[in-house]
Amino acid sequence: MSVVMDETAAEVTSGAARDAGGWLGALSVAAVATDSAGMIVRWDRTAQELLGYASRDVVGRHIAELLHPGADRSLGRSLWERAVTGRGVTGTVTAWHHDGRPLELEIWATPVPARTRGGTTVLVFAADAHEARAIRGSSAVWDGLFARSPVGIGVLDTQLRFLRVNPALEAMNGLSEAAHIGRRLVEVLPGVNAADMEAAMRRVLERGEPVLDFRRIGRTPADPDHDHVWSCSYVRLEDPDDRPIGLTATLIDITAQQQAELEAETGRRRLALINEATFKIGTSLDLERTAQELADAAVPDLADAVTVDVLDSLAASGEPGPGLIGGNALRRLGKAPLTGSAVTEVLAPLGRTLTFPAAAPYAQALADRRPFLIARLDAQAVAPAARHSTAPATLLGLGVHSFMMVPLLARGVVLGLASFYRSRPLGPFTDDDLALAGELAARAAICVDNARLYHREHDTALILQRSMLPQHITPPPGLEVVHRYLPASDVNEVGGDWYDVIRLADGKAGLAIGDVMGHGTAAAAVMGRLSASVRALARLDLEPEALLHQLESALDDLAEPMLATFCYAVLDPASGHCRITRAGHPPPALVEPDGTARLLDLPAGLPLGVGGAPFTTTEATFEPGSTLLLYTDGLVEARGSDIDDRLTELTDLLGQPSSSLDRLCDALLTHLVPTSADDDIAVLAARLPPAR
Repeated sequence: MSVVMDETAAEVTSGAARDAGGWLGALSVAAVATDSAGMIVRWDRTAQELLGYASRDVVGRHIAELLHPGADRSLGRSLWERAVTGRGVTGTVTAWHHDGRPLELEIWATPVPARTRGGTTVLVFAADAHEARAIRGSSAVWDGLFARSPVGIGVLDTQLRFLRVNPALEAMNGLSEAAHIGRRLVEVLPGVNAADMEAAMRRVLERGEPVLDFRRIGRTPADPDHDHVWSCSYVRLEDPDDRPIGLTATLIDITAQQQAELEAETGRRRLALINEATFKIGTSLDLERTAQELADAAVPDLADAVTVDVLDSLAASGEPGPGLIGGNALRRLGKAPLTGSAVTEVLAPLGRTLTFPAAAPYAQALADRRPFLIARLDAQAVAPAARHSTAPATLLGLGVHSFMMVPLLARGVVLGLASFYRSRPLGPFTDDDLALAGELAARAAICVDNARLYHREHDTALILQRSMLPQHITPPPGLEVVHRYLPASDVNEVGGDWYDVIRLADGKAGLAIGDVMGHGTAAAAVMGRLSASVRALARLDLEPEALLHQLESALDDLAEPMLATFCYAVLDPASGHCRITRAGHPPPALVEPDGTARLLDLPAGLPLGVGGAPFTTTEATFEPGSTLLLYTDGLVEARGSDIDDRLTELTDLLGQPSSSLDRLCDALLTHLVPTSADDDIAVLAARLPPAR
């Protein structure tokens, strides 16, 4: 019997229906059609694959003949009866496979009115029961996961329209599922970066490669007042022929995690800035340099412009003076960037003295000794300061939108302040920024105060030392004496170097030079004590060895142990006879009348203060016109240079012709100490009268 499947059955079983996915896409479903009597009129390819019968073998046969011999044969009658009443039938039956084995099937049968011949056509869909149960089980798992998952899940079609969203995604977006269905993301959530997200989804549909951890950022109706961050992943959905039919999107709210990461990163940057500032701020004891180092350290990581001002009295005299009472002046010593910034061009230049009335906000902030923050700078915020200067309004016009001011506070004393300006669109200064600025300012303030205290002690020691040095030297007749004293540079502490020339009986001269080990006021004080002792003891006409023993006893009387090197010579200008003793001091040099220069070979001895060490006196007679040179170690010691090489350089310089002792001493200092001295230097040269 030749039967043609009616139009309705063809529509239902078309390929377009299978393309819809779901059960038809995931499960092989055979489509069979019978007439109202149960005679097979349509047998598709899936039915042939499922039961092994070709269409020509089954069309025209009753559907009940395909059942297992042991099955209930009333199926045909049941189908026919239900077709008459217009009802469908579902159930599980055991069919007889073409190769002679039983096959359990799930069937769905429904009557469809025939349009061409009248009567009824029955459509029967059949599938392997085992596969159907497996799919139903996985579908139940999926439905449970979809409904209960805390992860937001959405299913979208190829046009990026929502087909389904789970409760978690509804909660994230603050919209019901009905508000999503059939609409695109850009329509549902305009407050997030929806265009970027849809571009990523299209790439997934086109390439089939999943996108993981795409960030969605913005606000949703669930929390319209705060920004959130979500991690999104997209996976393409495909039919059995690998054609895209949509995609799934999963979302996790990572706002807290992102905030923690940002805070951690911010903390790392702040720590790095503080560590870097530790090395950059306070590299010297120079006030101006320290102020500039603070400004440079804060730009651009913390602020776009920074100024550093210190009390004018501190910059001028090294002392804070009366402080901020009465609106005292400040001097600008640091500014960054120095060039290329419209903001810093408006601000007062380096070196300018700034005077503020006591009632001005600038002075008030200093008087309060507390940081000052204006997170969002506007016309109202600058109004109090605008009464005293036009700069605030100008800065506002240049885009400065946030400002903070931090006092330079050290040991309870306000030394100045640092001002920070932000003009880039980075958001306003925060309390964390203010705390960071405070740490940088505190570091700079301590360095400034250290410099102040150092210079005070340096100046005190220098004054003390110079007061102890001989003010007027009167050598005995016939002996020409020249001396030089060069204190250590400002960045080095003053030491305890000294020299003296004492007139003795019988026209002799006592030549003394010494160096108290150590620096600062303490060394200068001990130096004064020793120099006074030498002058008093020398006039008692003590032998050099005895004089050194007395100096050793003087050091023993000190509360704190001190060491000193010393060289003492008793020289008779008339005869050239000389007795010399040294205690750990550099060897004297002798320049003979013919210009030959050499170091005197004398026992070195141990420094004064070691105790129990013998001292040896060496006697020598110098020719008329000879020059004896005594010096401290600052003249010949230099970093990175060998002491023997430096001593050779000294004798070479002494051997060069010189018209006078003054020129000779100047040449030594010029060549051996071309830059600022690391240590004090004392030089004492004595020339015997020439032969007659």
